[in-house]
Amino acid sequence: MRGRSDGSQKKRLITSFCVVAIFLGFIYFYYGSIFGSQSRGAAAIEYGSKSLRKLGSSYLGGDDDSDGKQDDFTKFGQEDGQEYTVPKSFPVCDDRHSELIPCLDRNLIYQMRLKLDLSLMEHYERHCPPPERRYNCLIPPPPGYKIPIKWPKSRDEVWKANIPHTHLAHEKSDQNWMVVKGEKIVFPGGGTHFHYGADKYIASIANMLNFSKNNLNNEGRLRTVLDVGCGVASFGAYLLSSNIIAMSLAPNDVHQNQIQFALERGIPAYLGVLGTKRLPYPSRSFELAHCSRCRIDWLQRDGILLVELDRLLRPGGYFAYSSPEAYAQDEEDLRIWREMSALVGRMCWKIAAKRNQTVIWQKPLTNDCYLEREPGTQPPLCRSDDDPDAVWGVQMEACITPYSDHDQRVKGSGLAPWPARLTTPPPRLADFGYSSEMFGKDTELWRHRVENYWNLLSPKIQSDTLRNVMDMKASLGSFAAALKDKDVWVMNVVPEDGPNTLKVIYDRGLIGTVHNWCEAFSTYPRTYDLLHAWTVFSDIEKKGCSAEDLLIEMDRMLRPTGFIIIRDKQSVVDFVKKYLVALHWETVATADPSSESDQDGDDVVFVIQKKLWLTSESLRDTE
Repeated sequence: MRGRSDGSQKKRLITSFCVVAIFLGFIYFYYGSIFGSQSRGAAAIEYGSKSLRKLGSSYLGGDDDSDGKQDDFTKFGQEDGQEYTVPKSFPVCDDRHSELIPCLDRNLIYQMRLKLDLSLMEHYERHCPPPERRYNCLIPPPPGYKIPIKWPKSRDEVWKANIPHTHLAHEKSDQNWMVVKGEKIVFPGGGTHFHYGADKYIASIANMLNFSKNNLNNEGRLRTVLDVGCGVASFGAYLLSSNIIAMSLAPNDVHQNQIQFALERGIPAYLGVLGTKRLPYPSRSFELAHCSRCRIDWLQRDGILLVELDRLLRPGGYFAYSSPEAYAQDEEDLRIWREMSALVGRMCWKIAAKRNQTVIWQKPLTNDCYLEREPGTQPPLCRSDDDPDAVWGVQMEACITPYSDHDQRVKGSGLAPWPARLTTPPPRLADFGYSSEMFGKDTELWRHRVENYWNLLSPKIQSDTLRNVMDMKASLGSFAAALKDKDVWVMNVVPEDGPNTLKVIYDRGLIGTVHNWCEAFSTYPRTYDLLHAWTVFSDIEKKGCSAEDLLIEMDRMLRPTGFIIIRDKQSVVDFVKKYLVALHWETVATADPSSESDQDGDDVVFVIQKKLWLTSESLRDTE
């Protein structure tokens, strides 16, 4: 028995060995062929890291081969002698990520299994990838990408190849949102409640309010507008001719490319949603809020979303609401109208005008009505320690922000009409201890600096080259103020951890948002023509964030052939220069402090242009 058993064991051992050997051989030949095909396919990319999709990034589902990029922050000074290897090239992201917005990526939400309340729109709020899941690849343009049509022609048409999404044209065909015509998408200026044109609709609102000559700017007193649920932003587009600037706001929802269309058209716009967190704008920023069939449930959570609009409106500000509840007679619409009317009544809003499909409410000028309400009236006044200007990641509260002593005394904001507003020191300047003299000097300083910037850019730009501009660290907004006579608009960005000067920027008649540059910005790729980065790299160095991540993010936001102006210390400029080849950027000009009259410390001005590059697939489609 033992002998027979030993023989059978040997046979089983030999058989097992043969099976294992065959399996290992299969693995060797299988993966060898895959790696060989990857190597052969690498040559297909025009630019990048010789590999179309290693992608060096677990964020997009691959292995984490980022070499610890996020963990080993590159210090600009390198005084400790630590050597850092600058990549000769960055990988190119897969074409399906040509519209990637890292902090508004639903794939990330699914991958990280975030438990979000869809009824509160949390899935449309910002959810940024942790450092180990960030991408480190360059976002490619879509196949057939073309340099965008210039403003003002772009208001009415864009290249279809740049935003190859036509579902809105079909879905909204009866409302004149947009029409596909050959290689272009055309915008007739219509909307859900203004099929015959935003210009006529805007004039009708002005007429309802008895404004002079049916001009909504009311002789310069109405300048900043918030358009929620803006569609493709035709309302904001047609306000510009009246010297009114709108922050057109919409989420990345089922109409997911509406903000992308707005920015491609050259219209100020931002990806955001009325969800659970405050919108990233300070209190008392807008003279008018607008909602045209914006599909928002204003009654939810004790009216918290209307209370958020109340926070953002200036004293005496308006909310124009065009929706079936304002005119329809069916039972459900009548119920909503009664409940909304009761809510805004408790908020001390009054009907300024009501006609056809539109109602316009007005916010009170003073605290008098709030103080006359019955005890226990909802929504209550906010606590005295609540900061209405704290917005970055701050949860909304269903409470009304009373006016400051200054606003109560002057019965309004005390702002000059536009355009004098741009250069008149606003009352809230005093919140930061700044004097009118300091404000004037800052305005003049940046006027000189911008003049110098344009001298450096002049060999490369025409009068219509630039349209969408971002000031990545806006301070008091004087950079944007200096561009008043250029045919551009500026997204003024204020750091979330610095002085919240964004309210001064809005009081100057400009727009902007709060942001943390350790994270990706809420915009689509290829949406800005010029980025201005004043000491932004030095600031994130102090935070311990990745300067390489910031470079990749700036590349994502910047249009091909767009420009970057970096104003920072020499070590920052030296650091960025090492990445020019990898990012497909090129130097336009460099200027040291001695070339400027203000002699601002050790700051160096470095001007860069992004090249137009295409993947081999894009080139094939173009041909």
